[in-house]
Amino acid sequence: MVLAEFLNMGSGEIMVILAVALLLFGGKKLPELAKGLGKGIREFKDASEGVKREIHRNINLSDIENEATAQEVKEKV
Repeated sequence: MVLAEFLNMGSGEIMVILAVALLLFGGKKLPELAKGLGKGIREFKDASEGVKREIHRNINLSDIENEATAQEVKEKV
């Protein structure tokens, strides 16, 4: 569990958090909440991948334009 290591939480703390969540939301609501959380994380991940692709595409276009400009300068000389 990378998240548990990141937050420096042991299994005891995780069990307490899960027990409190079960008491607050009930057994029927927890799967719905987990499903919604999973969808939200997936959408965020997809959006961040889209941003990364756009950044890389712009960098590649910029590199191509720089190479074309350098080639034109060499041809003039």
